[in-house]
Amino acid sequence: MQEKESHAAPGTSVSDKSGVYKAGALAVAAVGAGIAYSRVIVDHDVPLPPALDAPRVTFNSPAAGQVSYYVDPQASGRPLVLVHSINAAPSAFEMKPLFDHYRASRPVYALDLPGFGFSDRSARRYAPALFITAIAELIEREIGAAADVVALSLSAEFAAGVALRYPDLVASLTFISPTGFSAETRAFQALAGGGLVSSAVHTGLTLPLLSQSLYDLVASRKSIDYYTGLSFAGEPSVAFADYAYATSHQPGARHAPLYFLSGQLFTPDALNKLYAPLTVPTLILYDQDPNISFERLPELLQTNDHCRAVRIAPTKGLPHWEKLPETTAALDEFWATS
Repeated sequence: MQEKESHAAPGTSVSDKSGVYKAGALAVAAVGAGIAYSRVIVDHDVPLPPALDAPRVTFNSPAAGQVSYYVDPQASGRPLVLVHSINAAPSAFEMKPLFDHYRASRPVYALDLPGFGFSDRSARRYAPALFITAIAELIEREIGAAADVVALSLSAEFAAGVALRYPDLVASLTFISPTGFSAETRAFQALAGGGLVSSAVHTGLTLPLLSQSLYDLVASRKSIDYYTGLSFAGEPSVAFADYAYATSHQPGARHAPLYFLSGQLFTPDALNKLYAPLTVPTLILYDQDPNISFERLPELLQTNDHCRAVRIAPTKGLPHWEKLPETTAALDEFWATS
């Protein structure tokens, strides 16, 4: 009797091959289900209220398109500019405690960075230079005077870029839980920041059939609640998570965050390229953070006399939400003595 020829790969049985086919079919089905869920079930146009109880103004930027910001200009004094972080679902709401606290004592501005909030969220290339330009244009065109700038997390890198490129626009800098000081991310950022690796990752994240469904996973209510919880040492703010969910479910909401998730918005070796050269008074507020660490912060403090740091504990990246009196006390002392 002639033996039936097997077409299985060497070392692979027919049953093994069948299992591979089944796994592949399940994977394809799961991807298809995710795409269908994203397109049919997920609402990508959730009502979005203003992030702050203040007038909202827009201006047209040649580089960034329509840029939105909140302002309370009634008090006198040096202008204060608040810049929210960059993540999957950021907004000016992140800076609400500081806006509300200082609006009675000085002019306060809170920016929606390009790609977020009520600013232009179009599909385009998002890069640090775009955010630097938007902050600079707000100060130069809309405010018209040097400002104290307070920036959260990754936006500290953009604020530093403004101070380096346009020193006449920045009176002082405050970084809240800034990126760029984690020793373990130094090699990754040197490899990925703006390079081939991050470009390849971004290409994968933005495949036409997958990009929205992938972003919907990151911006799901469960995911937002989880990451919000990580950012609070105590009970997380429900209002914080609610607004993050709403702002991440708008037309075009995925475009800028996908550049963030691919690593393209980080500056490689930000410590030496952005922070070390600073010549304006700079305050760094920090403690714990679920996403970054501060091993290299002492390097900056030892080499740049313009920089100082205050630890506000226990917090996990949002001291102005959990320790507002301590945060504003540190800010007030810094501004009074710098």
